[in-house]
Parts: sequence; C-alpha cells; structure tokens
Amino acid sequence: MNDKISIAIDAMGGDNSPDKIIEGIKFFLDSKNSNDDFILNIFGKKDVIQNKLKEYNISSNLINVINSNTVVSDEETPMTAVKNSKNTSMWNCIQHQLEGKSDISLSAGNTGVLLVVSRMILKMMSEVNKPALAGLWPNQKGMNVVLDLGANIECNEQNLVDFAELGSALFKSLFPKEKPKVSLLNVGSEEIKGTEMLKAASKRLRDLSGEDNFIYKGYIEGNNIMSGDSNVIITDGFTGNIALKTAEGTAKFITKNLKKSLTENLLTKISLVFSYFSLKKFKEKLDPRKYNGAIFLGLNGPVVKSHGGIDSIGFYHSIDLCYKIIKGNLMSEIKKNLKHSKSVKK
Repeated sequence: MNDKISIAIDAMGGDNSPDKIIEGIKFFLDSKNSNDDFILNIFGKKDVIQNKLKEYNISSNLINVINSNTVVSDEETPMTAVKNSKNTSMWNCIQHQLEGKSDISLSAGNTGVLLVVSRMILKMMSEVNKPALAGLWPNQKGMNVVLDLGANIECNEQNLVDFAELGSALFKSLFPKEKPKVSLLNVGSEEIKGTEMLKAASKRLRDLSGEDNFIYKGYIEGNNIMSGDSNVIITDGFTGNIALKTAEGTAKFITKNLKKSLTENLLTKISLVFSYFSLKKFKEKLDPRKYNGAIFLGLNGPVVKSHGGIDSIGFYHSIDLCYKIIKGNLMSEIKKNLKHSKSVKK
C-alpha cells in the first residue's frame, strides 16, 4: 500500500457522468490546496476522462487515469452483475483495491451491483456474517452514523451486534474526539418493548458496552434519532431504508414549504432580508449533498456508494468522506472492535 491515501473512483457511474465526477474531483483538489497526501485513481474511458480533465483545467500529479472501456448499466440487476460487470470501471475500481493499489473505492453507479461486486471481490470479513450500508445524518449535537440502510431486509441478533461494532468503528474513524453512543431503533424506549430478537441484541450490547468500543444507550424511537443523545443508530435494512427515505422526504417538505411561506407576499419577502443569514445556515444544515456517501461495512476494505443523482458538490463530499475514512484508520478500528466483541461471551 502507498504511504499516501489512495482512492479508486469510478468516473462513469451515475447520472451526468463523468462531468459531475471530474468537477467534484476539482472541488476536492481545491479544498486540499497544497496538501498532497493522497492519490486519486480514476477509472473509465481514458480519452474521455483526459478531455474532461483539460476542460475543467485540472492538471495534477495526484491523479492517475486508468482505462476501462465498459460501464455498468443502471438497468443491470445484481443477479446478472457477475456475468456482465467484469472489466467495467466499477469492477476495476474494486479490483484495484483488492490488489492493494487503492485503500478505498467510490462509485455513483448501480447500488445493487456495487454491493454484489464488492462482496465478491473483497470478500466478507471472517468475523462478520452480513455487510451493512451505513450513512451519516445530522443531529442536534453533531452527526449520526445510521445502519443498516438497506443491505439486509432481515437481520438476527448477531447481525445487529456486528452492526453496532462496525458503526461505532466508523464513528471513531470520522470523529476521533467523540465517543460512540449506540442505540437500537425500536417502537419504544422501554425495555419491555420490541421483538424478542431486539431484546436479545439489546442485552448483548449492554454486556459489550464500555470505554474500549462504545457506550450502549438502550432503545431509541424514530422521533429521537436526531436528538444527538445517541450517535450510532442500529437497525435492520428494511426499517433503516424506510427511516432514511422518510427523513429525506421530511427535509424536502420543510425546505420547500419554508421557501414558499417566505416568498408569498411583500411583507414576508422583507422579513427574508433580515433573516437571510440564519436561513442560509438552516438550509446548509439540511443540504443532503453534505452527507452524500453510504459506506459498505463488513468487507475486507471500505467501499463508498455516492447517490447516483447527486451533483458535483455532493460527489466532492463523498470523495472527502473516503479521504477521512482512510485518514481515521477505519479498518483498524473495526478489527479492534470485533476482537473485543468476540472476547465477550454471549
């Protein structure tokens, strides 16, 4: 592995690629200024990418373009992914990581295919049965890590315990000055609430709770996810995906109706002038582009999925997320947590 942080980027996945990918790379390079502790390995049609780099006036020795002539289709299914995705820009990204030439992979392409290809090439960690899809959500006190967001429709007690260890490791790698505080998403905060599987998982997490890995805070209801009292929220992929889509829809509803209310007449437009900076700060807090990037956890290496329809600013944030994950030694934190978990008897 290189001394520098090495990020493999699929430049052909998602809407409006490779334009938004290359512009996002430009934003990332600009944000790092003279910092040169990273390498960006860009996979896609080499001539197209090189022309786009020139178009966006990007000339850097921190970029390595690797030719991949084929692209994973948005219509591709996970069932046909193995057959049809070999030697695509997405496949070659993950393969580059497997060979130790990149530390992490990033793609805005087909989510199901990315998960299948990543799992097939990188393999699961021996201590983990199922991978999890983790995301970042803002809360009243900072940031949440929430998982699983859709990789597993059904989970058992051990899966939820593994997700807690994986999620708290991700939190520590991104926010090393804060302590992971884990909660299980449930229909109530009382100990008697929930399924028998949730109760068993809760007991295991309480036994594992400590300064070495995370503090277990018990159950949390959906209306308290963003309170900040807990910062690692654990659930199955079915519930997690519904919670994610509900949160996204709520944020859109609030911003759309707030804008409508503040521009409906002359008086409200005048008031908008005096509250402009507060509203701007509020809008930035809810901007989904800042939290772009879901992380596949449980594999022998991290893989980040950017939203396919995100713009270049959102893609910049997903590159920066990759950078922070490796900077924070995610895999080392995961191994440390899982070692502690297995040392505590059920």
